[in-house]
Amino acid sequence: MSELHVDKEYLAKRQLRKGTAGWLLLAGLGVSYVISGDFAGWNFGIAEAGWGGFAIAAGLMAVMYFALVLSLAEMSAAIPAAGGGYSFARQAMGPTGGYLTGLAVLIEYALAPAAIVIFIGAAVEELLGINGPWVYAAFYGVFIAIHLAGVGEALKIMMVISGLAVFAIIATAVALIGDFDTSNLFDIAPTDAAGANAFMPFGWYGVWAALPFGMWLFLAVEGVPLAAEEAKDPARDMPKGIIAAMIFLLFTALLVVFLLAGAAGADAIGKSAVPLVDALKISGNTTLAMVVNVLGLAGLIASFFSIIYGYSRLVFALSRAGYLPKVLSLTSKRKAPSLALIVPGVFGFLVSLTGEGDLILGMAVVGATLSYALMAVSHILLRIRRPELVRPYRTPGGVFTSGLALALSLVAMTGVYAFDPRAFNYTVVLFVVGAVYYFAYSKSRLVAKTAEEEFELVFEAESALDNEIAPVGVKPLPGTT
Repeated sequence: MSELHVDKEYLAKRQLRKGTAGWLLLAGLGVSYVISGDFAGWNFGIAEAGWGGFAIAAGLMAVMYFALVLSLAEMSAAIPAAGGGYSFARQAMGPTGGYLTGLAVLIEYALAPAAIVIFIGAAVEELLGINGPWVYAAFYGVFIAIHLAGVGEALKIMMVISGLAVFAIIATAVALIGDFDTSNLFDIAPTDAAGANAFMPFGWYGVWAALPFGMWLFLAVEGVPLAAEEAKDPARDMPKGIIAAMIFLLFTALLVVFLLAGAAGADAIGKSAVPLVDALKISGNTTLAMVVNVLGLAGLIASFFSIIYGYSRLVFALSRAGYLPKVLSLTSKRKAPSLALIVPGVFGFLVSLTGEGDLILGMAVVGATLSYALMAVSHILLRIRRPELVRPYRTPGGVFTSGLALALSLVAMTGVYAFDPRAFNYTVVLFVVGAVYYFAYSKSRLVAKTAEEEFELVFEAESALDNEIAPVGVKPLPGTT
């Protein structure tokens, strides 16, 4: 049945804790993946495109993410596996397509925490006057340790941290409403670029270069399906969780994009390292600015904390399937994938020592956009090739919706090249190295030849462990009749 002999003991050592996350925790996970993007990073898109140009870029990226989320909601309910996009792609495109999709997501999720911890270090320096490798190491160490304690505990702590960050955004918005002035949105003088005007002073090229910054308002929300094997009721909870997260993130994005520039001026916000804090200072809310400066650190920590969760579940799934060394999928007594948490954390820490947060983020965005394209293709192929797949939730618009996500993700990928060709090129090198590893080594060492076989093995083992008997017979792939 499989290329590698897999028995009950193999999978018994590779089990996550079931039923720990309802839809509300999953929605909180989606928000926490992204929330740091509201505090910093997105606003540099205003410097690239002006407020109007960035509004166009951010609007396009919002459409892309919403279309992608609706596609993922369908696939995650039908195929509830910890690999998320990797699992969907393996179903649709076989082992090679599954691995390449998983590799793109892994590049995003391994690099994003490295960039975020650099920003955390800058925030800590602002507050306490200390920064550098010891700060990075401390944050990696503490939050990996919390994850090692178990997913239920980790997700609850994550919800508290995310709640503090959301409070900071809403409090800032309330404070700035009275200072909003439409003229502040257009205080950047038009250049002589093609298509430039008062609305988009850097023309269409600026809109193109601003696409990666528009993504920063939503980047990593696609990681919610990585928690599918730990959801209480994946068929119901996964669609509700990821869609609720996306709707809430659209709300917070509208607040920061409109109110900050409208109160403090587009030019000032486009240059700011801490846009919420600077907008409050400019508008005279200095006390609240100090509070938000502290809570901004909570926003960074929320995303750092949750993306560590995401990369560990992806590495776990890829390792359990044999794409990565199988030792990485061993789980502890608390059902935490220990090495899948630690090894990418060490890699991320080493990358963070470069101190180039913007470059690392650009590389993460390239990995993300490539994975989005492959996930969208997976949705289209599953609709065509697997019409019998039971779909508890169906994407409104069907393949048109996923086709829209595909087209916009390819455009967004080119936007990274427009902003920083180094980020694009370095990511391509990483992707090629990962592909060579697969074709030269792991392709012949997979646990199962097909996605069906992999799911059958996993669900046989789960049933056998629940009933304390050896696996007997073959269970159908979830979502099939």
